[in-house]
Amino acid sequence: MSPLSAARAALRVYAAGAAVILAQLLRRCRGGFAEPVFPPQPGRVAIVTGGTEGIGFATAKHLARLGMHVIIVEFLYCDLASMKSIRQFVQKFKMKKIPLHVLVNNAGVMMVPQRETEDGFEEHFGVNYLGHFLLTHLLLDDLQASGSPGRSARVVTVSSATHYVGELDLDDLQSSGGYSPHGAYARSKLALVLFSHRLQVLLEAKGSPVTANVADPGVVNTDLYRHVFWGTRLLKKLFGWWFFKTPDEGAWTSVYAAVSPALEGVGGRYLYNEKEAKSLAITYDPKLQRQLWARSCQMTGIADMTQDTLWG
Repeated sequence: MSPLSAARAALRVYAAGAAVILAQLLRRCRGGFAEPVFPPQPGRVAIVTGGTEGIGFATAKHLARLGMHVIIVEFLYCDLASMKSIRQFVQKFKMKKIPLHVLVNNAGVMMVPQRETEDGFEEHFGVNYLGHFLLTHLLLDDLQASGSPGRSARVVTVSSATHYVGELDLDDLQSSGGYSPHGAYARSKLALVLFSHRLQVLLEAKGSPVTANVADPGVVNTDLYRHVFWGTRLLKKLFGWWFFKTPDEGAWTSVYAAVSPALEGVGGRYLYNEKEAKSLAITYDPKLQRQLWARSCQMTGIADMTQDTLWG
C-alpha cells in the first residue's frame, strides 16, 4: 500500500470516528445516555469474549446483574489469535455440560503495528474476525440445543462505525499488498458485519432457534486507543469523559441485543444506541457474504456447510 493510500485509509477512519463523536456530544448536550431497563435472565448462560476489560467487562457485568451465568473468555482461557487455543476453549466449555444461550463476540485489537497471529494471519483479521468466526462455528451446536421457539439463543457480534469506510479485497485479506493499521482494522469490522448477516441467513434457512445481530457500541473510552494517532490520544485524555461513551454506555447495545424481548426471534440487524440502523450497503450483498464465508472456512480449516446441511 502506498503512503497516499495509507493516509487515505487513516483519514477515512478518523472521519468516521469524528462523526460518531460529534453525534455523541450532541446527545450528551441534550440530556445524555439513559440506561435502558432490561428483564431478568435467570438460568441463562452467556460467553463474552474480551470480558476482562472495557466494553467486554461492562457487558459481562450487566449480564451477570440480570442473573446470567457469564463465562468470560480469558478466565476460561482462550487466545483468539490461536486457532488451537479456540478449539481447546470450546472443548473445555463442552465438558462443563451446560447450555449456552448467548455468545457475545466482543474481543478485538485496534490499529496495531503490522504483525501476525500464531497461525500466520494479519492480526486484525485473525483476532477480530477469524477468531470469532471459528469460535461461533464451534459453539453453534450448543446454541442451537439451548434455544427454543419463543426463547431463541443469540449471537451478538460487536463491530463499529469504521466498517462504513472499510474495504474488502477477497484476494488480499491479509494486507499483503501493503499494510495500513487503519485499513486493516476497518476491514476486520466490515468482515464481522458480513459474517453476522450471512450467519442469520443460514440460521433462518435451517429454522434454527438462534439469531445473529451486530452491535455498534459507538466511540467508547477504553484502552484500545494506545496505537492511534497522538492527537486522538490527547483528545481522549482531555475530553474523553465528555466526547466518548463510558464502557457501561458502550455495552448497552450489546446487552440489548443479548436480552431485549423486542429482538426475540429477530436477527440480521445492525444495532446502534439500542436501535436498528443500516449497515454499509455491500454488507447486504449475498454474493459477497457467500464468498467471504467460503474463504473464512478455508482459512480456519472447517467445512463450508450449505444451508441444507448447516451444523448438522
